[in-house]
Amino acid sequence: MTGEARFEGAGRGAAADEALECGICWWVYDPAEGDDVRGIPPGVPFAALPDDWCCPGCDAPKHKFMRMGA
Repeated sequence: MTGEARFEGAGRGAAADEALECGICWWVYDPAEGDDVRGIPPGVPFAALPDDWCCPGCDAPKHKFMRMGA
């Protein structure tokens, strides 16, 4: 299964507290921690990240993220 297929709906269907993993560098976005590199405070779910947000580990776009264990 590709990362894109695993992401299908992850941003919209993922629980607000669900962590998602970059399919390129395996960096994990955890809503409980936010993203201090990109100025995202804790508590922001993946689906609420700005459209232009990208992975702080490798600059991959949001669509390269996938649900963990999916």
